Amino acid sequence: MTENLLLAFGLTLMAGLATGIGSLLALLTSKTNTKFLSVALGFSAGVMIYVSMVEIFVKANESLSSAVGDELGGWLTAAGFFGGMILIALIDKFIPKQGNPHELKKVEDMNQGKATGSQDPALLKIGTFTALAIAIHNFPEGIATFTSALQDPALGVAIAIAVAIHNIPEGIAVSVPIYFATGDKKKAFKLSFLSGLSEPLGAVAAYLFLMPYMSDTMFGIIFAGVAGIMVFISLDELLPAAKRYDEAHLSIYGLIAGMAVMALSLLLI
Repeated sequence: MTENLLLAFGLTLMAGLATGIGSLLALLTSKTNTKFLSVALGFSAGVMIYVSMVEIFVKANESLSSAVGDELGGWLTAAGFFGGMILIALIDKFIPKQGNPHELKKVEDMNQGKATGSQDPALLKIGTFTALAIAIHNFPEGIATFTSALQDPALGVAIAIAVAIHNIPEGIAVSVPIYFATGDKKKAFKLSFLSGLSEPLGAVAAYLFLMPYMSDTMFGIIFAGVAGIMVFISLDELLPAAKRYDEAHLSIYGLIAGMAVMALSLLLI
């Protein structure tokens, strides 16, 4: 149990700090690799959708059916699934539009701002809002990664990798406007890095407030909610972002590859 706990915290931390990788890409490279991002985001969506519907939802239903019976268990599983979707949708709704992390950002945008010497203070506010928005998004993702890894380490690894991939462009989304506004690479990296720390904070919250009350019923509802959160993120964030970076249907190929890899790993492990 202790080993699983440390692994769950470690995976959640790794996934959250991937925003720092996105920031480094923005600060150290001269051009966005759109082909890589399109495939990677599609791959991440494929992993999340497949594992949510084939593994997590099923485990949630089994746990709830065992605890309260098949009929009520089925209803609670569906309620938890759509409850997770509603939770993340509400988070999206109340985030200020100028700080929405779904806004596409490229490294070239930052370099263009540097070349023209443009420093717009309003962009600092946008970048700060974006960092805050990403931090809010990452909190429930941290709960999802942590609880999944605690229940099934192999499943947790797959989810952590998928979440980490989707956090990379979010790191770019924070760094571009902040560097554009201030010309300060350290500040851009710092805010991007800090925005990812809410993911392990979500893990800590899950450990402190959910673990003491963990039962088959509680586990089933949380897992169903995790499935809903991940499907919503995939449909609302990952796939639209992958399509915006897309070249020749690469995002769809990435999606299929993510599903195939996840299917093989579940069959082989």
